[in-house]
Amino acid sequence: MAAITTVITGSTSGIGKVTALELAKKGHAIYMLVRNTPKGERVREEIVTQTGNKNIYVIRCDVSDLQSVREAAAELKEKLFGINILINNAGSAFQEKQLSKDGFEMTFALNHLGHFLLTMSLMPLLERGQARIINVSSEGHQRAKPNFDDLKWEHTPYKVMKAYGISKLYNIYFTKSLAEKYKDKGIVSYALHPGVVNTNIWDGVKGVARFFVWVLKLFMITPEKGAETVIYLATHAKLEKNSGKYFIKCKVAKNSVIADNAEARNKLWAISEKLVKI
Repeated sequence: MAAITTVITGSTSGIGKVTALELAKKGHAIYMLVRNTPKGERVREEIVTQTGNKNIYVIRCDVSDLQSVREAAAELKEKLFGINILINNAGSAFQEKQLSKDGFEMTFALNHLGHFLLTMSLMPLLERGQARIINVSSEGHQRAKPNFDDLKWEHTPYKVMKAYGISKLYNIYFTKSLAEKYKDKGIVSYALHPGVVNTNIWDGVKGVARFFVWVLKLFMITPEKGAETVIYLATHAKLEKNSGKYFIKCKVAKNSVIADNAEARNKLWAISEKLVKI
């Protein structure tokens, strides 16, 4: 029986690393898309040593850089016939406004746009693999509203958690659109909130907020706990009827009312296609 082929972004630390390790234990062939390839190779060696699974591969991919995403997708197309699971996990929050290489606000570029391009570039392989697409979102989306008219935050004061929440809302829009547009191709998609996980996403927090993060960390869950829902969505049978849904603690959960807005969802898709030029 052929190994399940799984592609995952952001797999050198946090819940991505735990997910790669646990799926490797289950015999998956893991393709780790990483920004830092030396670190990726070290993690690959760790996983091989711990699991005995040698089908672990590292491919360079800076998800915030569209050219890097295109190159990674091209490499995967050369190596693979199909992909069974795509886990769009890489993400971060940025204390101060930054622009990506392509000139987009970094939170939007990394947490949404790069994953949109990656997924669409890999779609022929995903269709062949009857894939599950898993997008790591967050409860941070609950108070977010789309900012389609100011994606670069040129007219709005930049706020880190607001930008992060909007990007996580876009993850849910993307999930629902994938479920709708590709259901006839055998593709399913899920979004999830992993919990408030103690990972390096919080390392850049400065000033007074740093103290509050320190206190919050006392209540944060481990990456191992945070990865549980991702692993569940990647491995549990008979989840097809829940395609397009949002999960917390391995169960369907309620997303925000705005996240169900089909008009906004379709607008994001059209904008994203235009920005990545596909």
